[in-house]
Amino acid sequence: MNGTGSVGIGAIHCLLPDERVPVADLPEMGRLSDEELKFAEQAGIETVGIFPDTEPTELAALACRELMATQSDSPDLLVHIGSRAPDVLIGSDSGKITHLAGLNGVFPFTVDGLGCAGSSAAWGLGRDLLLGDPARQSVLITYGSRPTAADRVRRPVTVIGDGAFAMTLVRGGRPVLKAHRMEVDSSFHDLFKVDYKHRPWSQWREECTDNDRYSFELAMHSRTRLARLVDEVLADAGLGKDDVAATLMQNVTASAYEFYRVTLGLPIHPVCSTHLAELGHLGPMDVVLNLDRLLAGGELEPGGHVLVLSNSPVAAWTVTLWEV
Repeated sequence: MNGTGSVGIGAIHCLLPDERVPVADLPEMGRLSDEELKFAEQAGIETVGIFPDTEPTELAALACRELMATQSDSPDLLVHIGSRAPDVLIGSDSGKITHLAGLNGVFPFTVDGLGCAGSSAAWGLGRDLLLGDPARQSVLITYGSRPTAADRVRRPVTVIGDGAFAMTLVRGGRPVLKAHRMEVDSSFHDLFKVDYKHRPWSQWREECTDNDRYSFELAMHSRTRLARLVDEVLADAGLGKDDVAATLMQNVTASAYEFYRVTLGLPIHPVCSTHLAELGHLGPMDVVLNLDRLLAGGELEPGGHVLVLSNSPVAAWTVTLWEV
């Protein structure tokens, strides 16, 4: 992350549905197995936000339009975080978002294959793209959260809610992206899958090929990897854990917060559990929403440091340090 100058957040806009549906009232609850029902009841998610039937790209485009309506300058690049399922095969979701958002002249591309870690990877990449070319001034990052098929309960992972975000990285923005690290274990690339080639959409179901590998092996990897990445990121910035004002992570299940609190020796800010209970899991949007609401709350002093963690079922891990 060496480089001259600083890059930080220009603006964030989160798009959330007004409708909240209790998890107990989701249509699939009547056909879940006992294990799936127990998981859904114990995940710590009370309701999920639901938009009327729409595509995640359309939600992302709307978030981009609403954000850019408040900005005077157009971004140089648009980085779309890949949806759980693309709108079309052999097409361009990032191009569709750019077109629907009216962003003429903006170069779009997609960051994909990283699951929940996608937004953190995107802002790390966005920072590097700005530092790598002095002519660039702004990178727009966006994502839309919708379930892959009809079902929102993803045992053994989480329960999916709807939403979208758009955010910009700009030169001289605040908070400043102070330090960032990420890594992946590609041997987990096919732990989860959807057999979409041989089934109609109505029969799509996400399948975990090995629940024990997810619950134990991947969890142990996450514990050791994130602990090391946290230490490395703080060392990069010349800081210690006592210098961290708040720690955020993605919202998957309530039990995950305690797991990482014990693992890292850092309390997870309660804004995360609040959003988990009200909105469910929003994929890569979780950490963006949590950071946006934390900053809006005004509890952080200028110069305070926020640590943002993310990991995913494809075994990608990221840690980012922001300076307010």
